[in-house]
Amino acid sequence: MSERNTVVRSLNDLGLAAWFGGSLAGAVGFNGAAAEVPDAKLRLHVANAAWARWVPVNLVAVAAHLVGSAAVAYANKGRVVGQKGVGASSVAKTALTAAALAATGYSRVLGKKLEQAGGQPVEGATEPTATTSPDVAKAQRQLKVCQWLVPGLTAAVGVLNALHGEQQRPNQQASGLLARPAQLVSALT
Repeated sequence: MSERNTVVRSLNDLGLAAWFGGSLAGAVGFNGAAAEVPDAKLRLHVANAAWARWVPVNLVAVAAHLVGSAAVAYANKGRVVGQKGVGASSVAKTALTAAALAATGYSRVLGKKLEQAGGQPVEGATEPTATTSPDVAKAQRQLKVCQWLVPGLTAAVGVLNALHGEQQRPNQQASGLLARPAQLVSALT
């Protein structure tokens, strides 16, 4: 069996990069550009049209990341269990990924609400006007949080990916693998 995991690492990294980059570009680009549309009643339509084009690509990116991440974890299962710090960072990465998935899914639910609100006057994709209906304004305020939460969470997953890469250095593996038995011995004494 090969000791290289280039394909699954690429799925992990490129999927995460697209998920992070697309969410950040959406918050800054799609939603920001919608606020520039002169007709306040068309702003939601413009933002929703842009997001609708991104959703299928984002779905593939998230799926690629999840498949790649699971495969990398499986390939490194011995280190996850045996090397000090790898298990904890893997649990943290899993929790952050789950939170990013939840925020992404909830963002889509909110986006669907805004798609159905067609013709509402708004300041921007996530900013209501005084005349925006209360339901739409509430969804916009929630989406305003989510639009920054998704890139923030996926960036944190990227940082943990970098930590995992550092933990694979030979000097980190040796000290990490030796630290685990020492912890067990000291716990027994």
